[in-house]
Amino acid sequence: MPGRSQVAKWLKEGTECKVAIWNDKVIQISVPTSMTLMVSETEPGIKGNTAQGVTKPATLETGAVVTVPGFISEGEMVVVNTEKGEYTGRAKE
Repeated sequence: MPGRSQVAKWLKEGTECKVAIWNDKVIQISVPTSMTLMVSETEPGIKGNTAQGVTKPATLETGAVVTVPGFISEGEMVVVNTEKGEYTGRAKE
């Protein structure tokens, strides 16, 4: 079972989660495997830098930090895999 902090970093208001309760106590919370979240903080991309494989850390609206491609900017919506803690792509509009 993932630890509390592993799940908490993906939680945001309105997210539908599965909760397991035993003896009136929450024993497990499962979040969706794929979530669309906003990038709240990241370094600006370097203009003209189109090199493949350039990555940087980005803090998401939930506080989770993932590695994203260099072209991702603050305010963009990205899709992440919550099981692996990885960026999987830009969110479709």
